Amino acid sequence: MLAITDHDTIAGYLAAAEAPDDGPKLVAGIEFSTTWAGRSIHVLGLNVDAESPELQHGVSKQQAVRGSRAREIASRLTRLGIDDPYDAVREAAGTAGIGRPHFAAHLVESGVVKDVATAFRKYLGAGKPGDVKHGWADLDQVIAWIRAAGGDPVLAHPAKYKLTSTKLRLLIADFVEAGGTGIEVVCGQQSRDTTRRLAEIAKSFDLAASIGSDFHHPDLAWSQPGCCGDLPEDLRAVWQSW
Repeated sequence: MLAITDHDTIAGYLAAAEAPDDGPKLVAGIEFSTTWAGRSIHVLGLNVDAESPELQHGVSKQQAVRGSRAREIASRLTRLGIDDPYDAVREAAGTAGIGRPHFAAHLVESGVVKDVATAFRKYLGAGKPGDVKHGWADLDQVIAWIRAAGGDPVLAHPAKYKLTSTKLRLLIADFVEAGGTGIEVVCGQQSRDTTRRLAEIAKSFDLAASIGSDFHHPDLAWSQPGCCGDLPEDLRAVWQSW
């Protein structure tokens, strides 16, 4: 099975679902952006009803935020001496919501940086000028959208938030209280220690477990689809309830 979970849109799944049915079973999904304690947090909606009015409402709200966010990112980059990238990025994104990967690709194409990784390291990554967090829906709200669409709310790549063990448990406690039901135990190419630690957290909070690549761009070899390891055998996989 393959769940397509683009940021704040279901369009990737809808496009792939129109392709000939000769590949893996496709699962409708989404990755909602939100904030918690001032940090960017991502919540997956797995096995959602793509036609759910509540989900579509949420997507519309998030895409409006993405539009204003893109203008703010462009403005910040311009203040750094980079030619205003907004029009070029908007054209490249087409009908998709503009995200930081679109800005990264533009910075590479325009010769500002040598590759996508450098674009994030210098301009777009956490704490950099292009890291604009404000405007996202609250954690409770995005989980409500997912559950209204019949999906499983799953906390995405929890080890990537660089939280202490105490803060990570506080985040997961709030996530569970809001209606979250799963956690991504395996994400991309991570260490066995990370997988073991997240598996223990999943069991202690009685959460279902999932696997994800966190794929964003073909140049990022560590996040290729299908690159991930297996779930520990003693965990309850999120897809077992589908």
